[in-house]
Amino acid sequence: MATFRFEALKKAAGRKPVKVKELDRKSVIFANNVFNDKAMRQFLTPEGYQAVKGAVQYGTKIDRKLADAIAQGMKEWALSKGVTHYTHWFQPLTGTTAEKHDAFFETSFDGSDPVEKFGGTQLVQQEPDASSFPNGGIRNTFEARGYTAWDPTSPAFIYGTTLCIPTVFVSYTGEALDNKTPLLRALHAIDAAATDVAKYFDKNVKKVAPTLGWEQEYFLVDKALASSRPDILMTGRTLLGHTSAKGQQLEDHYFGSIPTRVLNYMRDLENECMLLGIPVKTRHNEVAPNQFELAPIFEEINLAVDHNSLLMDVMSKVAERHDFKVLFHEKPFKGVNGSGKHNNWSLATDTGINLLSPGKTPMSNLQFLTFFINTIKAVYTHEELLRASIASASNDHRLGANEAPPAIISVFIGQQLTKVLAELEGVSKGKLSPEEKTDLKLNVVGKIPDVLLDNTDRNRTSPFAFTGNKFEFRAVGSSANCATSMTTLNTIVAKQLKDFKAEVDTLIEGKGLKKDEAIFNVLREYIKETKAILFEGDGYSDAWEKEAKKRGLSNHKTTPKALKAKVSKEAVKLFAEMGVMNHVEVEARYEIELEEYTKKIQIEGRVLGDIARNHVIPTAIRYQNTLIENVKGLKEIFGKDFEKVAKEQIALIKEISTHIEGINTNVDAMTEERKKANNLSSSEKMAEAYCDKVKPYFETIREHCDKLELLVDDEIWTLTKYRELLFTR
Repeated sequence: MATFRFEALKKAAGRKPVKVKELDRKSVIFANNVFNDKAMRQFLTPEGYQAVKGAVQYGTKIDRKLADAIAQGMKEWALSKGVTHYTHWFQPLTGTTAEKHDAFFETSFDGSDPVEKFGGTQLVQQEPDASSFPNGGIRNTFEARGYTAWDPTSPAFIYGTTLCIPTVFVSYTGEALDNKTPLLRALHAIDAAATDVAKYFDKNVKKVAPTLGWEQEYFLVDKALASSRPDILMTGRTLLGHTSAKGQQLEDHYFGSIPTRVLNYMRDLENECMLLGIPVKTRHNEVAPNQFELAPIFEEINLAVDHNSLLMDVMSKVAERHDFKVLFHEKPFKGVNGSGKHNNWSLATDTGINLLSPGKTPMSNLQFLTFFINTIKAVYTHEELLRASIASASNDHRLGANEAPPAIISVFIGQQLTKVLAELEGVSKGKLSPEEKTDLKLNVVGKIPDVLLDNTDRNRTSPFAFTGNKFEFRAVGSSANCATSMTTLNTIVAKQLKDFKAEVDTLIEGKGLKKDEAIFNVLREYIKETKAILFEGDGYSDAWEKEAKKRGLSNHKTTPKALKAKVSKEAVKLFAEMGVMNHVEVEARYEIELEEYTKKIQIEGRVLGDIARNHVIPTAIRYQNTLIENVKGLKEIFGKDFEKVAKEQIALIKEISTHIEGINTNVDAMTEERKKANNLSSSEKMAEAYCDKVKPYFETIREHCDKLELLVDDEIWTLTKYRELLFTR
């Protein structure tokens, strides 16, 4: 086995950068493989084009007759680009994407008259097997029927020789079995609620669309080196391995010169992204060695989520061409930073205004404050639910690990905006005198653009930070589907805006207050209520944990504890009221996420036990036997004095035995705890048992294995080491 490691190292060392051909300027090739507005104008009838535009802009349904014409145009466009198959591309509750390819090619009953066929029925709806996807009890195994239905708001695209049609995925009885359906419902909810509030400031606003800019962090490891590590292949992370003497201490990787192999991978990836209409813009080295990041231009959320899901698949496929393996796990290597996926969120009107960006007038700044403060209020009210939206077995490793936000949800807004809120809080309640109103608008609200020009430094420890014209949800994990956190965020903000509108209207209609006075009165109370969620300091400190507890903020450090907020009475009522998910869909997702957590810990436990016993222990015994032979030889030479001469070797033999015993004992104990957990009656109890009883053994077993890595001869150690995995050039 030792030769496998060294063969892998030899392969990695001999890699040459893969040549990448530049296709054309990015502006020329952008979205060439997307059935976008340009392609639709060319291949659709005017009626078909208007039908799709109406569905995108206003949510109007597309007539089945028009669907046939649209399908015909889409097929002709795809065939002109060499496409042979089509698929409904969807996002089931597996965390990945799914697709089943069908050929355009068909023949008549007797096999004659071959033709390429694709009609409205195939475009609008298909029926994949629903029983094999996670459903949380919504469907029995024998009830296999589920439907994928075309989502015209996300354009079809070509990848390879396949036309991919973004779709939702629902059960026969109508419940959502995917990530996209609840997201679309949440976007509808916030559109309605935000538009109603935006009309206080501009009657011309007809639609509000949330926008998202994700930042995707990832690791690249040479393919041969990754293949030499069963833990990387099976779990996406290293379950053992002693930290390298050189890690990220010198901070020389961050924003450093991008290695040539990696740069060529990035260029190749960007070409693919451009063709697929994914507007990637930024690329750079991240903090940890072999860690990188790319980020796009902001897009409407549904499209941004689709693009991120597609990107992760494309990244892995392009990596194959460059002999890399992409690691999306939040913590693939101990001792260096893990990876996140910062979700930068804002709200944009159809009149071209960013509602979280200050304007040039007091009125536009009052609009900004309204949406700004309501977002803070939403996070304050639902901080546990927001924490639950980012919970996963892999993200548990990252949150609070002095490289990422803590598990405590708080909001950072900076000293200047904190001062603005304090001044607003001091506004007198009820009707304002003309002098008070003028002073408030000119000296507080009117100065906000100047405040943000001189905004305070960002707080990198904050899980939810305001960064000038958007909120950055930094706690989202790198392997996550953005839809989960964005569904929750948009739902809670929609609910908050709905409640805000009701309160303001009550003051206007019931108390006779002017609109601005009513808005100031409600915002003033929100500022008072939400002070506990605002935090400017070090989120990593022990002092903050104690302070957060005093403030009544949750601190759920593990997924089983965090997920309980998803099925609280408040959460179930919230999602139902906003039309995002019914109680069956909410409870199903809770079951699925608990089961996923359990399975991931279960797999890691099995893999760790296998590596420890089939790689580490045999290698340690092999080296120990060498030492024993050495001691025997010394005894023959030195006779009764051999113990003095062989003192270090004997101590080493004993130390190896101690670690071997430690591994075996703890693997046995871990296996027993797994068996007990597997016999528990509920998924909730099982997840808690895996978290509290099984997982703690991982670190103990790892510690013994990592000690042996330092003791055993490097020439016979079978597993590729951190220093070899993390510094590929």
